[in-house]
Amino acid sequence: MSFIENLISNTIRADVREIGVYHVPDASGYIKLDAMENPYLLPEHLRAELGQRLATAMLNRYPVADYATVKAKICRHLGVPAGYDVLLGNGSDELISIMAMATARQDRRAVLMAPVPAFVMFSRSAQFAGMDFVGVPLRADFTLDRAAMLAAIAEHQPALLFLAYPNNPTGNLYDADDMVALIEAMGEHGIVVVDEAYEPFAQHSFMGRLPRFPNLVVMRTLSKLGLAGIRLGYMSAAPELLEQFDKVRPPYNVNVLTQTAAEFALDHIDVLNQQAAALRAARSDLSARLAALPGVEVFPSAANFLLIRVPDSAEVCAKLHAHKVLVKNMGKMHAVLANCVRVTVSTPEENSVFLDAITASLA
Repeated sequence: MSFIENLISNTIRADVREIGVYHVPDASGYIKLDAMENPYLLPEHLRAELGQRLATAMLNRYPVADYATVKAKICRHLGVPAGYDVLLGNGSDELISIMAMATARQDRRAVLMAPVPAFVMFSRSAQFAGMDFVGVPLRADFTLDRAAMLAAIAEHQPALLFLAYPNNPTGNLYDADDMVALIEAMGEHGIVVVDEAYEPFAQHSFMGRLPRFPNLVVMRTLSKLGLAGIRLGYMSAAPELLEQFDKVRPPYNVNVLTQTAAEFALDHIDVLNQQAAALRAARSDLSARLAALPGVEVFPSAANFLLIRVPDSAEVCAKLHAHKVLVKNMGKMHAVLANCVRVTVSTPEENSVFLDAITASLA
């Protein structure tokens, strides 16, 4: 073995050496429908005003450490209950990592649990923090297996349970009564994190239930709302619990450009809400048109994407790629996703190109 190979073998954890880098495909020249982004820019006059705001940002100074202004605007505009604050992260990925690091144990086994299939960063964050990940399979119709979840909670006593609402990659909303039963079962021995990344498209939320459940965390991101490029996530919980997570948060974890852009966007939240409404309407139209194609099964979605089943997901994705359309092949992620493809709902023009391309791909 070479020097560098021995160095890596001697210093890097074996489980890290064995996994691959999180791959993001190059989208240059493609219609990008694989990452659940809002396709709409801010109106031109707002972009010009935002540019002026960013030009005055003090790049020579560290961010204001408490982020009081942007947090106050999040609380005011995004439905955080009175008396509750938020903790900010570099996207929701960092918030997941913060919670995993805060609950990982050095004296005994700690478990992070989620229904599967689920957002890949749940299991990755557990691994990197030194926790065990326990995935409980969804039913074939993508609903929660309440009995199996309750049994797994009793057996593994997880420190963290993540419930995505709606779920990625399936797009559906779990039954709220099932979720409440799981929150109650976790009790004072575990924290339940409801990941509401797609709340602007679902318009259902557990945020208002925070005062009822001291072991509940509600986590969201501004990425799906139309600000994926600034990487800002936020979460709310009982103040005493949020204080503990804040101890793990790196200082200055949100940069001044992100803070400035977020404050500006929140001042114009009506524009982003209008874009979300347009995407909800486009979702219904795209779903109906896909369902009319032979061999395509479309699953209900409360997110800004659709999960569909086709005769051969690998073949369809390859043909779409040849048509310069990027979607996500989910077929090998989990058994319940066999031959499934996930596609972002986009503008009428991009949706039309996708429909033409998938029709040709299925022919």
